[in-house]
Amino acid sequence: MIAFVCGCSNKNGGVGCAVGQTSEDSVIAVTVKYATGFTVRDSADIRLVNLTNDLSLKDKGNNYSFALVRSDKTVVPDGYTKIRVPIQSTICMTALQLSNFTILDAHDVVKGITGTKNLFNKDILQRVKDGKMVKIGMEGEFDTELVLAANPDVIFISPSKRGGYDAIKETAITLVPHLGYKELDPLGQAEWVKFVGMFIGKEREANELFCGIEKRYNELKKKVEASNYETLPTITSGEMHYGTWHAVGGRNYLAQIFRDAGAAYVINDRETSGENLEFEKMYALSANADYWRILNSFNGEFSYEVLKASEPRNELLKAFKEKKVIYCNMKQTPYYEISPVKPDAVLKDFVAIFHPELVEPDYQPVFYRLLK
Repeated sequence: MIAFVCGCSNKNGGVGCAVGQTSEDSVIAVTVKYATGFTVRDSADIRLVNLTNDLSLKDKGNNYSFALVRSDKTVVPDGYTKIRVPIQSTICMTALQLSNFTILDAHDVVKGITGTKNLFNKDILQRVKDGKMVKIGMEGEFDTELVLAANPDVIFISPSKRGGYDAIKETAITLVPHLGYKELDPLGQAEWVKFVGMFIGKEREANELFCGIEKRYNELKKKVEASNYETLPTITSGEMHYGTWHAVGGRNYLAQIFRDAGAAYVINDRETSGENLEFEKMYALSANADYWRILNSFNGEFSYEVLKASEPRNELLKAFKEKKVIYCNMKQTPYYEISPVKPDAVLKDFVAIFHPELVEPDYQPVFYRLLK
């Protein structure tokens, strides 16, 4: 029989991890605290992992309940797909998924990725160059033969995206949805590192890593809260593309980071995670915002001149006039590659801008900085 043991922090940030194994056969337990997309239940020599239905899985007819076992002889409950763990090989379909393997130092398990666009990690790039990690193409257009040649035990997918898994579904490869991108809490998104940890036998590392993320995030959040600012700076987000301004909604995890960093986001509606608005509508919300956050993949040096050239009306915004645009270029910074497991770093970047007195004077931003 396998025993499960764990110790970790409370949700409000009073943290102190004590994660250990009681014997050679014991397995570290996993407790889900912030993520809403999966649940875990340990019983004897089976770990039952269920993906919750409230995240609107596209392929609801498929079985998204998994029994993680360490012996093929283990009998699993009806309705569960058996997966022998730890898995030895997998394919990742998104940068968010890949970030979990990066922080767990488990690139050796990843045998395939969709591509290397905007990837900075030298180890991943070298593995692709050496043929240890193949590029299978984008979702909906990937090369099935390359997928099969990679011989993955499971494939982590994003079921609400383009898909294209029909041919793979006819094979014996198990598809495992990774729904971190659906999480509305930054710590909930980061907690999916525990999900991956269960599949690759790195529960201890995942628990300890998340405890650190949680501790740093909540300590800084509490520091902001304790400051009791009478007036909070306001912030808008996004920019015009093809005639539409795409902005994160009030429920988006980034909007939550804005709030935790001590700023008021101009979109207060907590019912949406993303919105596409005409400039006039966004201008009405953003004209007087103190700050303006932009994330893009601009070729070259992004500047206020470039921002004005892309949409002349941008110069009407207060944040443009006062040179308070907060910027991250994904061609220069591994944002999507690693930020999902570094919400504490994203938070600190914003706190350093909104309330610089709360961070060390020599703090160097990781992702976001004021545009010069």
